[in-house]
Amino acid sequence: MLGVSPPRIRRPVAGCVRRITRRDALDCKQRKGVKLNTTKHRHSGTRRRPITRPIAAAALGATLLTGCQQANQSLFIGDMSSAYNREIWWMSVWAIVLSIIIFVGVSYALFYTVQKFREDRHDAPPAQFHGNNRLEVILVAVPVIIVFGLSILTVRSMAILNPTPEQATKIDVLGKQFWWNFAYPETTSDAGGVVTNGNELIMPTKQPVALTITSGDVIHGFWAPNIGGQRAAMPAVQKTWQVDTERAGVYQGNCSQLCGASHANMRYKVVALDQERYDATLAAMKAYRAPEPAPGSAEARGYALFMQGKGSTGAVSCAACHRVQGTPAAGVAGPDLSFFGTRRTLGAGMWEAMTEAKWEDEEAKKHLTAWLKNSPRVKPGSLMPTYDGSEYRNTKGELVKGGTLTDAEIDDIAAYLRSLQLPEEADYWRGSPVIGAGTTGGTQ
Repeated sequence: MLGVSPPRIRRPVAGCVRRITRRDALDCKQRKGVKLNTTKHRHSGTRRRPITRPIAAAALGATLLTGCQQANQSLFIGDMSSAYNREIWWMSVWAIVLSIIIFVGVSYALFYTVQKFREDRHDAPPAQFHGNNRLEVILVAVPVIIVFGLSILTVRSMAILNPTPEQATKIDVLGKQFWWNFAYPETTSDAGGVVTNGNELIMPTKQPVALTITSGDVIHGFWAPNIGGQRAAMPAVQKTWQVDTERAGVYQGNCSQLCGASHANMRYKVVALDQERYDATLAAMKAYRAPEPAPGSAEARGYALFMQGKGSTGAVSCAACHRVQGTPAAGVAGPDLSFFGTRRTLGAGMWEAMTEAKWEDEEAKKHLTAWLKNSPRVKPGSLMPTYDGSEYRNTKGELVKGGTLTDAEIDDIAAYLRSLQLPEEADYWRGSPVIGAGTTGGTQ
C-alpha cells in the first residue's frame, strides 16, 4: 500500500536458521563463538556495586554542609540601605523573573512538541513545506520584544544610577600600590592643602556622594559592596561615580582588580556618619594641626626622626613620603598620616585595631613596630623604606639597602604617630557599628 513503510525485519545471527526465543538465540550465538555478556542481574547478589555512588553521595553531602553556617547569611544582592543597590536588586529581579518565564515556556513547548509529534516506525513521511509565515513572525517578534523590554529597564536604571547632583558631597579617590587616598576637594585645611585621609573613607549618610576615581600607577578596582557596586581606577582617567547609604556604620572596601603582589591586602574602610557628625568631623579635620610634642618626650624624639631621619645610618625621613597637617612634612608618595592615631587600620586594612584602646593595645603596638621596621616583609610589594638594614625596592624599582634604627628609635616614631589624633568629639570611629566588615588580623 502506498504511504506505508514495510515492517522492519530482524536479521538472524549468521549460521542460525531462525530465532524463536531469547534462549534459542543465546544458544545459537554460543555455538558460533559469539562472546556473551555474562554479568548477572544486580539483584542476584554476585555483582559488585560501584564505589562511585557512595563517593558522589559523600561529595553532595559535603557540599550541602558548606551552607550550614548561620553567621551573616543574606539572600539579597548588596545592602538594601543603599539606593544604588536597591536599583540593581530590582533590575536583577526583573531579569531573573523574565528568564524563568522564558525557560518554562520554551521547556513546555519543547516537551509538548516532542510528545505530540513523536515519530512512529509505521508513520508515513510527513508532508514537506518550505515556510510558515506566522511561525517565523512569532520567532522573530518575541525575542525582539524581550530584548526591547530589558533595554528599557537597563536605560532606566542607568539614568537613576549615573547622574551626579550638584549638591552631592565630592570626594576624590586615588588608588596606588597598595593603598587608597581619599581627598575632600571642597575642604581646604587651615594648615594649607586639601583635607585628605588614607585608607579610611568618611562620608555622610542619606545624601548622594560623588566619587571621582583614578589611579596613580596601575589599574585598581574600587569596590565597596554596601554603598554600591565597583568601578575601575585607571591611570590618567577620572571616573565619577555616585554612591550613598541610609545607614551609619563602618563598611568594608577592597581592590577588585589584580594589581600586584599585595592586591589582596589593598583594603579600606568606609565610615558613614549622619550629617551632623560628618560636618563636625570634617570641620575638625579642616582645623587640625599636629600637636607639638613635649620636649624630651618619646613623641619629641620620634618627631625629630620622622622629619629628619638618621643620616649616619642611612635611615631616610618619613616626611619625604608622608604628609602631616601643621608640620613641614608634605610628602605625597605615601598615605597622609595627619590623623593616624584616630584610625583603626594599618597597612591599608591588613591589621585592624577595633577596640577603643586603638594603638595603645599591646598587640596593635607590636604590629605597628613590625610595620615600621620592615614594611615590605609584612606586605609584599610595599615601597616603604626599611629601617632594619635589609634591602627593599624603591619607587624606581631599584633594589637598595635600607637604613637602620634601633628598637628604641622605632618605638619613638610609633609614639609620635599614635599622638596624631583628632579631638575626641571628632573621632569618627566612636559609636560607629561595624557592618559587613570583619577583622582581618592583628587586634580585635
